[in-house]
Amino acid sequence: MQRPGKGKTPRRPLPKKATNTDKDPVGVYCRIRPLGAEDEECCIEVISSSTIQLHAPDGLKANRNGEYKETQYSFKKVFGINTTQMELFEDVAKPLVEDLIHCKNGLLFTYGVTGSGKTFTMTGSPGEGGLLPRSLDMLFNSIGPFQAKRFVFKPDDKNGLEIQSQVDALLERQKRDSQQSVPKTPSARQRADPEFADMISSDQACKCEGVDEDCCYTVFVSYVEIYNNYIYDLLEDAPFDPIRPKPPQSKILREDQNHNMYVAGCTEVEVKSTEEAFEVFWKGQKKRRIANTELNRESSRSHSVFTVKLAQAPLDADGDHILQDKNQVNVSQLCLVDLAGSERTSRTRAEGNRLREAGNINQSLMTLRTCIEVLRENQMCGTNRMVPYRDSKITHLFKNYFDGEGKVRMIVCVNPKADDYEETMLVMRFAEMTQEVEVARPVDRPIYGLAPGRRHRNQAFKEELSRRLEERGGPSNADDPVLLNQLMESLPTLPPCELVDPADDQTLPRLIEVLERRQRIRQMMTQEFTKTANTLRSVLQQFDSQLSAKETFLHDQRSKLGEKDKLIANQRTEIERLEKKSKTLEYKVDILQRTTDMYEQDKRSLRQELETREQRLQRELSERRRMEQRMQGMVTDTKLKWEKECERRVNAKQLEMQNKLWVKDEKLKQLKAIVTESSSGVCPTDRPEKPERPSRERDRNVAQKRSASPSPLPTAPPVRPMHRRSQSAGGEKWVDHKPPSNLDLDTVMQPIIPNAIKVSTPNEKALSKCHKYVLRHQELASDGEIETKLIKGNVFKTRGGGQAVQFTDIETLKQQCPTASGRKRRSGSAEGPVHIEDVENRAPVASTSSSYQKRRKP
Repeated sequence: MQRPGKGKTPRRPLPKKATNTDKDPVGVYCRIRPLGAEDEECCIEVISSSTIQLHAPDGLKANRNGEYKETQYSFKKVFGINTTQMELFEDVAKPLVEDLIHCKNGLLFTYGVTGSGKTFTMTGSPGEGGLLPRSLDMLFNSIGPFQAKRFVFKPDDKNGLEIQSQVDALLERQKRDSQQSVPKTPSARQRADPEFADMISSDQACKCEGVDEDCCYTVFVSYVEIYNNYIYDLLEDAPFDPIRPKPPQSKILREDQNHNMYVAGCTEVEVKSTEEAFEVFWKGQKKRRIANTELNRESSRSHSVFTVKLAQAPLDADGDHILQDKNQVNVSQLCLVDLAGSERTSRTRAEGNRLREAGNINQSLMTLRTCIEVLRENQMCGTNRMVPYRDSKITHLFKNYFDGEGKVRMIVCVNPKADDYEETMLVMRFAEMTQEVEVARPVDRPIYGLAPGRRHRNQAFKEELSRRLEERGGPSNADDPVLLNQLMESLPTLPPCELVDPADDQTLPRLIEVLERRQRIRQMMTQEFTKTANTLRSVLQQFDSQLSAKETFLHDQRSKLGEKDKLIANQRTEIERLEKKSKTLEYKVDILQRTTDMYEQDKRSLRQELETREQRLQRELSERRRMEQRMQGMVTDTKLKWEKECERRVNAKQLEMQNKLWVKDEKLKQLKAIVTESSSGVCPTDRPEKPERPSRERDRNVAQKRSASPSPLPTAPPVRPMHRRSQSAGGEKWVDHKPPSNLDLDTVMQPIIPNAIKVSTPNEKALSKCHKYVLRHQELASDGEIETKLIKGNVFKTRGGGQAVQFTDIETLKQQCPTASGRKRRSGSAEGPVHIEDVENRAPVASTSSSYQKRRKP
């Protein structure tokens, strides 16, 4: 029988929405830092305990219509400017520490722009401890009585742990104590570090409930930074070479047998107290790279990752020693990440190494954003896109957390000042998208096969045994049966005492004899015992008298010792006070040293900038001197040129006026002759000699240029060449742009533009009312005359709402002489009188030429 065919498996199954029992969303919290000054403008408003609203600052428009856009963003919880570090720890980090103790991983990282308070939130300051020291304090307060001895757990350099025997652990401790060159970290029994003691007060200490008492715990910490996409170990003790210092070596990422990512070769330090752990953290914090920028004096230039690894293993059936089974060891870790802040180089004015660091920081944060986007798309749309974890070290390291190896929490730190509005909006969008990503909830890993309460029973047995020994004053052998048997064997044996015949007279006498003998031996033993007891009593009395004397002496010595103890306690108190003061002064000296280094660096940079500006100023001054000399030379040359041109024009004008006077004299003489002839009626045979016309004989010896104005022309009919009608005479509206520097020329042909708006400077209001545009431009032609150009164009609207002009035509208006040869024959001609036309009667000639299209915005 053939089975019915199955349906085809779809390529992409429908998206399955994760239930609350399978997955948890990424917890995103928002913390708002206080403003630096009270008069600064604020762009963030807290609407409720889980919602904030962003206001666009004054002068910034959110859209092109000019409307101010206000946006709201929701978080799991919003912490305002008055939130304390303890309140933030209770809501965000405390659940992660409880999960760490219950064998679950966790990831907590701070995100935001530079100067938004990420490092303060994670580390804190004296008097206000951050999330990291409070997490360490809660962890050691919870597992303090149940910690294993040092070196019982040993890292295997493959992201795992091995359990050593008590003998091997003891040898490791002895080896560590014998190495005097290796500095010892403070143990839990030593006094607390003053710097850390000031961070967390005793009334703020907390602990986790429900810790498994049948397990032994050990804490390992590691501290790395990701700088320029390279991983560096901040706890690595590299040998210092003052002659040839070596740069720190970067580490690589590897995958263990459980497919978890870890930093290969990273230093893992076993710590036994909160103070010791914080001292290790502070040792690495001093090596972390920070720098001074325009926006933050102590800006983190790298991503820091502080990992707390907790190993726990069950006790054996007796509750006395750790079970030597590697498979029963559970390892959980909590990663506390301080991400470097995103920044814009246009605001920080970063150069050189700072610019490179900012580029790598922004690139890694962009990769984190891309990974979150792909995860969100895969979960919501059912796609199966590859998440680009390997594009950045920070995402590659925490790949397992987003794949379901623990809880993920993010604190978005924002600065409410208006200058960070645009960067804050990008951060809010990323946070809103991150909340939609769901991470698989980690499963519990219980320990089976052993009865609970083993440690408690073993401890109760030891206490009861100690109590009984103290009550008895030591072991007693008075009731020992072996001694009783030996004592009974030393006495004579009893004969058989069974009577079988009434006439038996031997058994009773033998029994009486043995009993009498036993009686005598007993009396002898009693006398010996009494004698020995009397001797022992006298010895005890002697010892008692000696003991009384010793007690009196001890009492005197004890009183003296008490006085010495009081003196030592006072001295110890003074030493602790001085050590605390010394620590505080060292901390202040360290801060002052770092501040001094920063100021020195700023001083060097400012001095270098001052020298650069001085050099630039010297170059500008020299360039200005050269320009002044050049301009003086040009002014001198131009002045000489125009002096010669003015002299030439004056001479030409004088000659022209003389020619006019001569022409008028000739006309008057001819008229007089005609009148004389008509009155006398006699036609004279001889004419008087014609007066000589003024010539340029005196100017021939001087080299002159051609006159800028045309010479007088002989009388002739005016030449009126054909011309094209101006295109500006249409019925459309024009903008007539006439600069105030133009001159009014009395030419015959003038463009007449009806319905024109005359302006001296174009403006948007005038252009919006017209469709045509004309510009009157004047310049000096080659023949010395003023030439007027009419540059025309069409007006149209642009996409941005403004006006633009596209030039389409150019008209040229200039003056020309109708007979060019008359100018050469003006003087020195042997012919009769020449009729000269007035300059004002010359016909202008209009020439039109097309030009290429060009856009010009008014």
